[in-house]
Amino acid sequence: MPSNTLPSTRLFGALLLALALPISAQAPEAVEPAADAAATTTPIPEPEPAKTAATDPALLDAEVLPRASRSLLLDAVRTNAGYFVVGERGHVLASDDGVTWRQAAVPTRATLTAITTFDGMLWAAGHDGVIVHSTDGGQTWIRRRAAPWSYDLVDPSEGVPVMDLLFTDAMNGLAIGAYSLMLVTTDGGVTWTSRAVSSAEPPAPAAAAEPEAAPVEGAEAEAEGDDWTFSDEDLALDAESDPHLNAIARAGSGALVIAGERGTFLRSRDGGQTWDSKRLPYEGSMFGVLSWQDDHILVYGLRGNVYESRNLGDSWTRVETGITTSLMGGYALENGGAVLVGANGAILSRPDADSPFTATAFETASGETPLLSGVLPVDGAGFLVIGDKGADLYRPQ
Repeated sequence: MPSNTLPSTRLFGALLLALALPISAQAPEAVEPAADAAATTTPIPEPEPAKTAATDPALLDAEVLPRASRSLLLDAVRTNAGYFVVGERGHVLASDDGVTWRQAAVPTRATLTAITTFDGMLWAAGHDGVIVHSTDGGQTWIRRRAAPWSYDLVDPSEGVPVMDLLFTDAMNGLAIGAYSLMLVTTDGGVTWTSRAVSSAEPPAPAAAAEPEAAPVEGAEAEAEGDDWTFSDEDLALDAESDPHLNAIARAGSGALVIAGERGTFLRSRDGGQTWDSKRLPYEGSMFGVLSWQDDHILVYGLRGNVYESRNLGDSWTRVETGITTSLMGGYALENGGAVLVGANGAILSRPDADSPFTATAFETASGETPLLSGVLPVDGAGFLVIGDKGADLYRPQ
């Protein structure tokens, strides 16, 4: 399935995309021409189209590493078999108590951004469109899909990372990702097909949008009589036609909701067959969505912004957080309670929907405040938190 205070809504997705692209897809360094280059008449040949190499990381088995539990971890889930976390280099780790971890053998080295479960089965997904599947409680894993970038691209979904996935039952699931990627399965994740998201123009925001970034001092300049002053219209950010879809959830009513880039909000009341395209009051990116009974949902993301709705997005209430660092992960507690985590070790919590969030900063044993990307309650031990410093336990005071 996706930082510190971010300068733009697309930075989080751009970071994942940059990591997802193989070196061959990145711009090469400029090479100084030979001294007699002007004298040669031999044209430089264009690179020939090439199939994805069998040595592409997406197609290689993950390496079992002794410190995998301290590497970048991006998502977590709990099943009857224990806790599972996923992250960079195809790492899938399992734990009985959230403290001691064992690494699974997984058929990919692509960064895994999301993991979900239904009836004890597990699915994980990430960069290069990789989706892996376990039918035995996480003991063994099968690669069901991989679409790494190559020179002879024929499918626009190739090379695009999956950011989140959700199963409504053991057979039917959806995966979403960058550039409005949406994949569906009806056979338990064995096969996946692309589905177009509604392309209808979304309505105007319900409230005045906050600027994506404050104007930079000194942005006005003149050069040889030309006026280089940028107007508000010049600086305005247009809605993306193919926004990154960052998070998906199922509300208590059974409706599906998606939060994404630049205020993108989608909802479906027919199991994902059709989607209504909406706009959030805030035009920055949202990185997560939580849900409770009926149509009660909450979205969170850039610069500590949190919005809550009791009617599946028909109207929104801004929730005060008291922070300006981005929120990357969350967990829904009973009665509208929630725990949210993010940059600089930020942890926000409330016991129920009627209580305000209180903030604290998590520190590792070495005194670092990591970028936190996920959180899960651990029985009798507080919360499992994961991020760029691996997995750890947070015990509220």
